[in-house]
Amino acid sequence: MTTLAAPNTAFQRTDTPAHIAGLSLVNLAARQRMLSQRMILQTVLAAQGDGVRLQAAQRSLQIFTESQRHLLDAGAHLEPASARQINDTYQGPRGVGPVVQDFMQLVRSALDQIEAANPRAGATTAELVGHTDRILEALNTATTAFDEVAKARSDAMMKELAGIVDDIQSVAKEAKVVSFNAQVIAARAGQHGREFAVVANVLSDITGEIDRLTRKAAVLAERSRSNG
Repeated sequence: MTTLAAPNTAFQRTDTPAHIAGLSLVNLAARQRMLSQRMILQTVLAAQGDGVRLQAAQRSLQIFTESQRHLLDAGAHLEPASARQINDTYQGPRGVGPVVQDFMQLVRSALDQIEAANPRAGATTAELVGHTDRILEALNTATTAFDEVAKARSDAMMKELAGIVDDIQSVAKEAKVVSFNAQVIAARAGQHGREFAVVANVLSDITGEIDRLTRKAAVLAERSRSNG
């Protein structure tokens, strides 16, 4: 009998921050791209003396750091093939992990220098701006990897679902045969088979409903596969 594995496109834990809870890994990875650009802009404005933007950039960095940690943690808990893909994306020979780490460190340094009114803040901020394309490319690569993992898991789940539908249809066909035979036996039994006939008719109704539901499930599965 085929069993359906639960999808793992979202990472949930009891200690997951509110800004992360409920997001799929793909959406969380994609949000990192937006956060990176927001942090760069906020840091540039903070370097120009905007205290509100400095606080906003510090909050953005905290969110980005927590999200990055959860992405790596979640990636390590995927099935082996997916976990390897995510690990290679970040830590492989051409992995983007060092780029992301350097970016976070650069943002942190720039914000610390701005807050301390360090004369080097301007140069560090300029260096950060120079990393814009590099960090965006790295985060795009990470998002693509999570998207591929999610699609592979979805395809596997739909394949298992199709197997379950086939199993149910096989059981329903066997039940139909049993129901038909029971009705035949009940008819031959005449008066003594009336109660047996009632049970056989109920079984027939149940198998008919199973047929209807499995056909509906098969249509939905095919529609989902076509739209995937």
